[in-house]
Amino acid sequence: MTSRRPWAHRIAVSTVSAAALVALAVPAEAATTTTSASPTATTAAAEDVDYATWQTDCQAVMGQALPYLKTRIAAAGPGEKQAIVFDIDNTTLETDFGFSYPSPANKPVLEVAKYAQEHGVSLFFVTARPDIIASVTNYNLKHVGYQVSGLYVRNFIDLFKDVAAYKTAQRVDIENKGYTIIANIGNSATDLSGGHAEKTFKLPDYDGQLS
Repeated sequence: MTSRRPWAHRIAVSTVSAAALVALAVPAEAATTTTSASPTATTAAAEDVDYATWQTDCQAVMGQALPYLKTRIAAAGPGEKQAIVFDIDNTTLETDFGFSYPSPANKPVLEVAKYAQEHGVSLFFVTARPDIIASVTNYNLKHVGYQVSGLYVRNFIDLFKDVAAYKTAQRVDIENKGYTIIANIGNSATDLSGGHAEKTFKLPDYDGQLS
């Protein structure tokens, strides 16, 4: 059984940053919206987050997302370009639990993503990660099974902006490209606030213990 320790995030970030050194060797591969609050997963212990509990809580949220997506995808209008927006750290990837590169996929989220991409939905990833690790992040996502239609990372100027406002602006950009964002999936309020998605699904972050 794996637990997330207080120093875990620093290790995970260091792992990804170190991987950036080998980036050159890695193959690079406006409709009105309604935002719905999603259920919040159960609270874990105050100091450590147990991996099995986290996976159970993620599965509970994705267990509600998948039926919604099946219905919404089947109801696509003529010519509608459907998209889902995902956060990355502890949403699509096990950043605080997988101390390796590439980081493992968060399995309940990958299952939902695979259903969507197999049914013609484009997957966009909006992260607070800096652009210096864009290549290794893109490779990691594709390596574990995600089809990346777009990856949004922060440039130097973006690092000084409010994270929630930055992420909202990226969703607006996706809509401006003609996509309807049918779902937005993340584990933090900054991932989900600001609208520009028909429905939101919040994974657990245990009061900020997970990045």
